[in-house]
Amino acid sequence: MIKIVVTENSPVQFKKNWKFCVGTGRLGLALQKEYLEHLKIVKDAIGFEYIRGHGLLHDDIGIYREIEIDGEIRPFYNFTYIDRIFDAYLELGIRPFVEIGFMPKLLASGDQTIFEWKGNVTPPKNYEKWSDLVKAVVSHFVERYGLEEVLKWPFEIWNEPNLVNFWKDADKQEYFKLYKVTANAVKAVHPDLQVGGPAICGGADEWIVEFLEFCDIEKVPVDFVSRHAYTSKKPKKITFDYYYQDLVENTAMLAEFEKVRGLIDQSAFPHLPLHITEYNTSYSPINPVHDTVLNAAYLARILSEGADYVDSFSYWTFSDVFEELGVPKAQFHGGFGLIALNGIPKPTFHLFSFFNSLGEEQLYRDENTLITRRRDGSIALVAWNLVMDKGTGFEKEVEFELPVSFNEVFVKRQTVDENHANPWRTWQEMGRPRFPDKTSVETLRQVAKPLVRTSRMKSVGGKVTYRATLTKNEVTLMEFIPVKDETDTYIGLDDSLITSY
Repeated sequence: MIKIVVTENSPVQFKKNWKFCVGTGRLGLALQKEYLEHLKIVKDAIGFEYIRGHGLLHDDIGIYREIEIDGEIRPFYNFTYIDRIFDAYLELGIRPFVEIGFMPKLLASGDQTIFEWKGNVTPPKNYEKWSDLVKAVVSHFVERYGLEEVLKWPFEIWNEPNLVNFWKDADKQEYFKLYKVTANAVKAVHPDLQVGGPAICGGADEWIVEFLEFCDIEKVPVDFVSRHAYTSKKPKKITFDYYYQDLVENTAMLAEFEKVRGLIDQSAFPHLPLHITEYNTSYSPINPVHDTVLNAAYLARILSEGADYVDSFSYWTFSDVFEELGVPKAQFHGGFGLIALNGIPKPTFHLFSFFNSLGEEQLYRDENTLITRRRDGSIALVAWNLVMDKGTGFEKEVEFELPVSFNEVFVKRQTVDENHANPWRTWQEMGRPRFPDKTSVETLRQVAKPLVRTSRMKSVGGKVTYRATLTKNEVTLMEFIPVKDETDTYIGLDDSLITSY
């Protein structure tokens, strides 16, 4: 039995930096009906403030085109689709965290692409035209949405240029040139617009050191640093349908956050915000771990402690409407999303919604628990029991002693574990239908809901004691709410007159 005693000693603010931003597949997917349906579900339940995705300048959005006038080739900027996309975001109450990339085909210096949808990853063949394009796009945003609004949008330049897949030859000096030209183009529209980078993935933190040295020496504007973080090892097996990897301990991600924060602190720009603009367990969109309860339990500690080091960390991604490896081939396929196809919430969706229910005051935290108090005095806590070993069992008994300012306590407990809110398991029991019929989809939606248990307790001496058993990979939200008892207002109330009661 683990006993946790919470006192009133020095509560601190619970920073909700985990909900600042969420990732999406390429922006062109926002033209799909199901994508927007999923985004509304996520926004309503979790409240992410920003959304970040690839492909702003990809040809499926169609911003950059060229036309011939009197024998001269001139650029033509078409904002039809990007207006439709950003309008939809803002109508849902979520702002764009703008990633500038990839290269329009007509401006590209080469034909190297990435993903099924062929995002071009080569430098511009004409940096002047590239600069003009960036200025035109950002100016259009200001004209359409107003300067006050667009000043709130971060502009991140490119995506993972330290990888040859995402930037031709992973050419660092060429990226620095791209960054300088692009950042200056953004600032030319208005000097207070936010620009940053280098948006690298893990394993190349020397890029951050050299990037900040470059910005210092060349007097290049930089308002934030961005990086990505994943905790999967090299693949054990790759098939047509799946990509299998083991995970390192989740503390490794927190250590990466802390390391990068330290590198920034030691630079010429020690006060720059650090945004983790992508993170997850696996970096593959066909790794089944994303569909599991383990994924939720594993990430709980990241949500709990990540804000100690970073200003935001953006889960990759909110939806399985995602096409980097082509159109998804099955209902559950290891996609990054918090929501599976057909609007089915995954366990990690509930992890985020549970954290969104937490209060503003942090009363207690350890590696498996986060306890908070809301403004109304109610207590909300999230506890988890991460188990990375195979097999059954692994239950954990926990007793919570919590301070409350009310005599009667209504307790509501919501649970996600291997047997509850685990539609992936139900899908397996169905025989893993690739494209389930409507009846099966409805079943999956039904089982995707957390187990809800309620009770009523009395506090003793300003405290309430609650015991809970946490099963393997369980994530649970417990809320301790004051009871406003109106039983005495009912005339003639007598439950003993009800048959069987």
